[in-house]
Amino acid sequence: MQPLLATIGYFLMAVVVVLIGLGIFELMTKKYKDWEEVGAGNQAVAMSIAGKIIGICIVLSFAIYHSFTIMDTLIWGGVGVVLQMIAYLLFELFTRKFSVEDKLKENNTAIGIISMGVSIGLAFVIGASIT
Repeated sequence: MQPLLATIGYFLMAVVVVLIGLGIFELMTKKYKDWEEVGAGNQAVAMSIAGKIIGICIVLSFAIYHSFTIMDTLIWGGVGVVLQMIAYLLFELFTRKFSVEDKLKENNTAIGIISMGVSIGLAFVIGASIT
């Protein structure tokens, strides 16, 4: 029964961390509202959001695997969310010829794919560093 309760606890904690992370990312985007764009069919924003969700979950999966308590997992999940935000800001910073946020709002799926790749790829690096 203990493993079942732990699984439910980790699942609920992951849902909360993902929702908080998405809320923070929503606050970071000033030029559009994520879910309004998704509702309007903006695939680039949807891909970017999907990358963030997958990225946060990857970090959480490493944290669960390497942590002894749900609190440890929460701490590492928080660190992962912060690092994912830094990765997004660096992605915006290093693309000086255009604004990632503008291109996502314009439904540029190429930028959406790269944004997703940045989130997922760096999630593996962040997750692997949790030991």
